[in-house]
Amino acid sequence: MTPGRGLILAAPSSGAGKTTVTLGLLRAMRDRGVPVRGAKSGPDYIDPRFHEAASGQPCPNLDAWAMEPARLRALAAGPGLLLVEGAMGLFDGAPPEGRGASADLARHLRLQVVLVVDARSMSQSVAPLVAGFARHDPEVEIAGVILNRVGSARHEAMLRRALAPLGLPVLGAVPREPGIAQPSRHLGLVQAGEREDLDAFLAQAAALVAANADLDALETLARPLPDAPVLPVAPPPAQVIAVAQDRAFAFAYPHMLEGWRQAGAEIRPFSPLDDDPVPEAGLVFLPGGYPELHAGVLAASRNFLPGLRAAAGRGTAIHGECGGYMVLGAGLTDADGRRHEMAGLLRLETSFAARRLHLGYRSLQGAAGPFAGGWAGHEFHYATTLRAEGPPLFGARDAEGADLPPMGLREGRVTGSFAHVIAPLPEGLPKAQLPV
Repeated sequence: MTPGRGLILAAPSSGAGKTTVTLGLLRAMRDRGVPVRGAKSGPDYIDPRFHEAASGQPCPNLDAWAMEPARLRALAAGPGLLLVEGAMGLFDGAPPEGRGASADLARHLRLQVVLVVDARSMSQSVAPLVAGFARHDPEVEIAGVILNRVGSARHEAMLRRALAPLGLPVLGAVPREPGIAQPSRHLGLVQAGEREDLDAFLAQAAALVAANADLDALETLARPLPDAPVLPVAPPPAQVIAVAQDRAFAFAYPHMLEGWRQAGAEIRPFSPLDDDPVPEAGLVFLPGGYPELHAGVLAASRNFLPGLRAAAGRGTAIHGECGGYMVLGAGLTDADGRRHEMAGLLRLETSFAARRLHLGYRSLQGAAGPFAGGWAGHEFHYATTLRAEGPPLFGARDAEGADLPPMGLREGRVTGSFAHVIAPLPEGLPKAQLPV
């Protein structure tokens, strides 16, 4: 099999429009018959589903903070053209030194970077900006530039003249197009599965990019991906794992589910929003998502919540992450101040009536449940904890190694926390202490 080739699309900062450019390129390449797939840098549940819709292929997360280099290479491997969308700015990562930045992926995977520059508020100043990024790190090679949100043909000409002395190719000049702006909510974009106009949006993005970028040149800049190492296969947390999957529970990492499958587990998806019965399983996994937007439906379920309680009564292991954790609690108060009764399996009350952002990578040491031991994870939510009583689940440290209060709760074989688990804790990250 011919090894795949890859290219990284990054930007000087967040908000440059690289997601739309990446989606346009994925769909445009697919439309011209190029075998193409996407990947996303860092912890992100929403953009990868757009990548999959654009390319028709699975989209892994490549997290250079939470994953060993061997795992990154294994997840990136595959045939065809891989377009990796960066996160934040090219060199932006976790404190104190920026570990996990998109630049780390360029180093680990030995791929070139195309810099997507939001040019709407600049002209000649584009040159020192791009020059600074090109010279900042000799191990991170900037192969060219895509100018985004260009205002006019005259504006494009000014930008190209300013960049000409740098010797870096301008691979595209994409004009401003307010009609393809994407709707968002508090955790990011509205999910791909919620957009009835998704295919029309992707077609419009593809047409815009194809008409204003050099697709042939971009293909040429892609470099061979490193060989995929064979990773050790850890025993799955159960032989049969029931996984909640719908708009309320959409934040499960595909690499985690696929790792369980490769280890011999059977994955049984079910939809709490459709009030599916909870499948018979050794582990019931409730991923994160947006249960607060569907709390009334979940509270009124005739199968889902009673099924969770019955499974817990039989001694089935149950684990909830973030949104799933809140559903395992006694009550969830929505943004309008209405309290909805949840499963009542953990002594937990959460609320969105008073929102506060909790954000950051976490080094975790699990005391029990499917994630016992050392794990890398992240936290990203706006919920407020009103009450949490019981033994904690994780000892935790932040990305700088500072001790954090213990995270999560456990009651018998029911466990949960606000942490999203990404991968086994890599070498070099601070190890947290087991919670007392």
